[in-house]
Amino acid sequence: MKVKTGKLLRSLIRAGTRTAKLIAAATAPPKPARKRTAAKPRARPSPRTAASPGTPASPGAIAPPRSASSAIAPGKWLSSHVPTATGQRMRYWLYLPDGVDQPQGLIVMLHGCHQTATQFAQGTGMNLRADKAGYAVLYPQQLTSHQAQRCWKWYDRATQAGGGDAPAIVGMMRKVLAEYPINRRRIYVAGISAGAGMANILALNYPALFAAMGLHSGPVFGAAHNTLSGIGVMHHGAGLRADVAAHEVLQRQPQFPGMPTILIQGEADTVVRPINQAQLMRQSLLLNRLAGPAKITHNPRSRLHDFYVGRKLMLRAVQIDDLEHAWSGGDPTLPFNAKAGPSASKLMLEFFARHQRA
Repeated sequence: MKVKTGKLLRSLIRAGTRTAKLIAAATAPPKPARKRTAAKPRARPSPRTAASPGTPASPGAIAPPRSASSAIAPGKWLSSHVPTATGQRMRYWLYLPDGVDQPQGLIVMLHGCHQTATQFAQGTGMNLRADKAGYAVLYPQQLTSHQAQRCWKWYDRATQAGGGDAPAIVGMMRKVLAEYPINRRRIYVAGISAGAGMANILALNYPALFAAMGLHSGPVFGAAHNTLSGIGVMHHGAGLRADVAAHEVLQRQPQFPGMPTILIQGEADTVVRPINQAQLMRQSLLLNRLAGPAKITHNPRSRLHDFYVGRKLMLRAVQIDDLEHAWSGGDPTLPFNAKAGPSASKLMLEFFARHQRA
């Protein structure tokens, strides 16, 4: 899938980072980042799912999103909202697995820029896969009044410290957990692009809530503090700030419990370039107090780089050949989804199944 990214972004060199470059970047001191402006990706319009913004509606009142296989997940598809700090209503959708009185866990899924929550649900096909595992899935939706392109503000300093939209998303989680008997030891957060950046922020600021996180095409944490520097990070990484930002998290939280992480990145992504995955690896190694070398597994079109503590897999970095800025194994009828695998949803669920909070 080709992504339209504007004149400046089209003029940048196509990213071609491969395994050796990732490992080198993850183990060697990073170079200082350069700043450069670029346009944001522009998605094609897609039909929205109709639902009441009020209290949870009956499943029949909402048209459920279709998955990448065009099948409809059999569980309940509900919608509600929570108030934000500014008094607005932030909407969310909730999938409850079919025939399960007590869901085995909760996956919080954060969409990217130019996406809605329902488009993200359809594109990833996560509901069908989660249903088989007995998980509920929560899809917060960014307000256009907060960010015109529905981007989560991962590049905002206050948000990185756990403010901004973070409390509203945590409020959704607490509301859902109060209403449904979901296993609280198995709560996970995942996202793509800006949603991955926001998922990382939630996990680092509220580590006791989450058992693991999954970041697809995500920007490195803690280097950007406005839109312009955010674009620079997307293209060139965080430079020396990558390690510094991780150390700052540990200084604020000396008892940081660690955060099992799966990182998925397309090698042909020119929107959020592979240098970001390399530096996210560095940050995860520091935050989880890990040391190399990685165990490397070669698969068709992809490679896995695994780091263990004893026999526990704490960090998995997945590199996917020829994948651009899109959810791997997603529904290609929607923007920012690529049909070719491996399935990112499957990879994340398999990784999440290994982890639970004590």
